Amino acid sequence: MDKRDPDLLLQSAPLLKQGLNVPTAMRDVLLALMPALLAGFWYFGLSALLVVIATILGAMMMEWTFTPKAQRGMALGDGSALLTGVLLGMTLPPALPLWMAWIGGAAAIGLGKTLWGGLGNNLFNPAIVGRAFLLGTFPIAMTTWHVAAGPDQFFNLYSSTLAFPFMQAPPMDGMSAATPLGLMKFEQTDTPIFSLMFGNTAGSLGETSGLLLMLGGLYLLVRRALEWRIPLAIFLSAGIFTLLLQQIDPVRFPDIHFTLFSGGMLLGAIYMATDPVTSPVTPKGAWIFGIGIGFLIVLIRNFGGLPEGVLYAILLMNAATPLINRYTQPRVFGRSRK
Repeated sequence: MDKRDPDLLLQSAPLLKQGLNVPTAMRDVLLALMPALLAGFWYFGLSALLVVIATILGAMMMEWTFTPKAQRGMALGDGSALLTGVLLGMTLPPALPLWMAWIGGAAAIGLGKTLWGGLGNNLFNPAIVGRAFLLGTFPIAMTTWHVAAGPDQFFNLYSSTLAFPFMQAPPMDGMSAATPLGLMKFEQTDTPIFSLMFGNTAGSLGETSGLLLMLGGLYLLVRRALEWRIPLAIFLSAGIFTLLLQQIDPVRFPDIHFTLFSGGMLLGAIYMATDPVTSPVTPKGAWIFGIGIGFLIVLIRNFGGLPEGVLYAILLMNAATPLINRYTQPRVFGRSRK
């Protein structure tokens, strides 16, 4: 110790420096998403890559536009707009017209983040808000799916990708196909677990490879960048509800492996429902939140008008998050629970 050092050093809190910050958290999630995202490009080709680029540009341009000039570098550098664009792009059809994808990215930041006061103030997950906006505005394009072409046709663009904005309905490619959820809901046709795990199915460009999404979730778990209670509660809730329905009518209702690995279940449970801003902050609240999402997903899928329910389940439970936080707060030391 140097003799010039004071005998008593007084400092204000906090005295411990936390290694986790917003850019680090965003980077971890982006790295976790890369395998499933690259698989989407592998299966659906250049059109899928352009869709993700369009959503990223829409999100980042909206972030830049509505951020004060002095704070633009910090706002774009934290990675939140980039992550929102990537997550939104992974939930979209690979043949979606690029102008629609750009509008979705802009709506995700504008309606899902900026309108609420910026980072940390939003009630709903911005990427899901962007998808909900597109689904309500362009329902036909958002529910038109295509078969996975494979890497040998990577540079073949879908005919709707470069459709001109607003002037005409985008031409629909002749290779449209039903998703596993659509086949199950309307034709009671199951999809092999191998196809669900490795992504060789029609659907959104980033949610068809269950194995790679789980590997990314494992990375987040190791990095302690994931509230593990939420996805676990979603899987348990959805699985138990599915088993009960199977006992009622095994022909009409899907089995548990299909429920857990089809559609946006894994992408939503691991990467969207765990958003720390829009999910409960208490352990008990995380369990309630996840159980509610899992129950709603199975309920909407089997009894709703659409084959998928992840979007609406997460939005509904996002809306309930303030209430869950209020009633699951632990008792303050020295005070009664009331």
